[in-house]
Amino acid sequence: MSEFTRLPDLALRTFGGSVVAANDESFAEKESLIRPGRPDFAAETFGAKGQVYDGWETRRRREPGHDWAMVRLGLPGVIRGVVIDTAWFKGNYPPHASVEATAVEGYPTPAELRAAEWTEIVPKSDLKGDAERFFEVSDERRYTHVRLNMFPDGGIARLRVHGEVRPDLALYDGLSLDLAALENGALVTGCSNEFYSSPNNVIAPGLARHQAEGWETARRRDGGNDWLTIRLAGTGVVKLAEIDTRNLLFNAPGWASLTGIDASGEEFELLPKTRLQPDTPHRFRIENARPATHVRVDIHPDGGLARVRLHGLLAGG
Repeated sequence: MSEFTRLPDLALRTFGGSVVAANDESFAEKESLIRPGRPDFAAETFGAKGQVYDGWETRRRREPGHDWAMVRLGLPGVIRGVVIDTAWFKGNYPPHASVEATAVEGYPTPAELRAAEWTEIVPKSDLKGDAERFFEVSDERRYTHVRLNMFPDGGIARLRVHGEVRPDLALYDGLSLDLAALENGALVTGCSNEFYSSPNNVIAPGLARHQAEGWETARRRDGGNDWLTIRLAGTGVVKLAEIDTRNLLFNAPGWASLTGIDASGEEFELLPKTRLQPDTPHRFRIENARPATHVRVDIHPDGGLARVRLHGLLAGG
């Protein structure tokens, strides 16, 4: 596994991604490409179109050309790496694939996207059946869409597009926003423990549906406490904090505290050590805060959080 996979999957369906068009999906639907989790498979499970696959599969080509699918990134940004996964496709995987990217602002139609200027970020490369391939991307441009090309046809289970979120925050000038939201460009940059799940889950869009969609640490035996540090979407002033322990019934922290960190590295208290309840969304007003670039979330002594939201104003907003 490559280091870039620690970055968010910009195309993930639960992050707002969408497969907006594909030239063919005769055997299996294009939407499967960006589903969360590992692909499922049950042998000898047949539908009207043949063996059921958790992936995108096209018909057998009898004419020149290749198949493609266009994906709108739920989180526009700089792409650092791509994973093409042919899980369970063994006799029907494409021998080659490539990936292109484009930046089209607003809400383009599939026809407008097809007419856009595309840049190749992964050249035509060999694939293997029932296997993941990892491709690093060296391109500093911000992209909003990608196009997966497979040559000539076949099935691909998942497409992962990992990178750094680069939102357009101009819309929020003078308005409050979630400074800790992944979709706004925030990122967890430090964490004491991620034994059970990724700390970036706590700043993901939407609500956690179960424990695995939050952040949970191992049980501490040393008398210390666990923590994570969030780089905010921009320098801003936190006005309201939400600490959500939803779904965490017997493994929620007993207490939590918040510490702001400014551009000089100086720390200041946002929320003192405060008692939490299991399976509960908590909301706390933050008084007399000053601009911060990062916020450290300490949980005492250990456990898990479903979500952390830090609502406020960008500095100067």
